[in-house]
Amino acid sequence: MTSDGQPTFTADRLLEEATAALVAHGVPSARVDAELLLAWATDTSRGAVQARAMTGGAIAADHVDRFRHAVARRTTREPLQHITGEAHFRALTLAVGPGVFVPRPETEGVVQFGIDALRAAAVPEPVAVDLGSGSGAIAIAMDTEVPNAVVYAVERSPEALPWTRRNVDAHGGTVRLVEGDLADALPELDGTVSVVVSNPPYVPDDMVPVDPEVRDHDPALALYGGADGLDAVRALTETAWRLLVPGGLLVIEHAEQQGAGVREVLARRGFRTPETHVDLTGRDRTTTATR
Repeated sequence: MTSDGQPTFTADRLLEEATAALVAHGVPSARVDAELLLAWATDTSRGAVQARAMTGGAIAADHVDRFRHAVARRTTREPLQHITGEAHFRALTLAVGPGVFVPRPETEGVVQFGIDALRAAAVPEPVAVDLGSGSGAIAIAMDTEVPNAVVYAVERSPEALPWTRRNVDAHGGTVRLVEGDLADALPELDGTVSVVVSNPPYVPDDMVPVDPEVRDHDPALALYGGADGLDAVRALTETAWRLLVPGGLLVIEHAEQQGAGVREVLARRGFRTPETHVDLTGRDRTTTATR
């Protein structure tokens, strides 16, 4: 009890309580989520929360209320990032919420191919295009990590665009945001682009994701890619062929079962050396090819 007779809530007990509730509702990484939510509720870091839990540190009552409300939302399988309002991507903290696809850790490796190609480009200001930008994660990462690059972000969703714009503005506003479709974007840049990167919708229409966080909260426009999941890949391949300079690089994220199909699409269009690369878990995740 506190001096005024109020109950004392400690970090370790709150985390145990929250972890049990999240486990009971099938939330993956329940302990991690509990720590991240308590960090958010107390405006601190996960490391600080872990330290307070080890020492039995007390949590203020208003923070307890905020934390318990957030945990209750998470038990409904609302994405953690929607509750906290942010997602971490490489060195970036991005604003996310309903209407925009939450960037995933595996995409951090995808964008590395684009960053490496931009750094190796033999021009003073290489041009890069992110087709289907969503939160802006790929475009902003290229822009902030390769300062001499000129980066365009293309997004057509009226629900996602405010998030793209908010994140671009928050990170300096130098990405050139274009409202448009990846199938016919930026004709004025034809033949001038060094790198095109895309994390397109690639889930086959009849393969509805099992996880409620994805199925019920990620926008369908960012998930589904036709009968075989490759409709957007075919469209962006044509756009990239038009945009890229000879020798320019195309980088596409896809599902682990789609590497062969993506390589076939690229080879049929005339791209050279299509190659599929694994992510940190050993799964086929990225295919690159040269114009």
